[in-house]
Amino acid sequence: MTIKEIQEEIIDEFSMFDDWMERYEYIIELGKSLPIIDTQYKLDENLIKGCQSKVWLYSELKDDVVTFSADSDAILTKGIVALLLRVYSNQKPADILAANTNFIDEIGLKEHLSPTRANGLVSMIKHIKMYAIAQQTKL
Repeated sequence: MTIKEIQEEIIDEFSMFDDWMERYEYIIELGKSLPIIDTQYKLDENLIKGCQSKVWLYSELKDDVVTFSADSDAILTKGIVALLLRVYSNQKPADILAANTNFIDEIGLKEHLSPTRANGLVSMIKHIKMYAIAQQTKL
């Protein structure tokens, strides 16, 4: 699936919920399904700065696509990073860099987060894009 197709799928999924409590519960469920990052990657160098809670993000290049793994010590944040990884993991670096993040506004996520969590979301996206730049240089 392309990034755009995954984003459209997420928008459709979020439109099925009547209120934000249901959406928060869904995001938390996404976090529970996030594969746990290997402990060898839970290093300070993989911590995302700017997040209220601890978020570790690691990437590697496999078969010309970037694969991400992540974890967080907060359940909602873990769900948010799971949502981002669903969109950007297993994609080509150039596609990650070219992708927009409009789906976040379309599902209303940023406006329903505390200011510190919204800043963390922006930091996660920046790190995903920086990892894509770094992996692209290996191609």
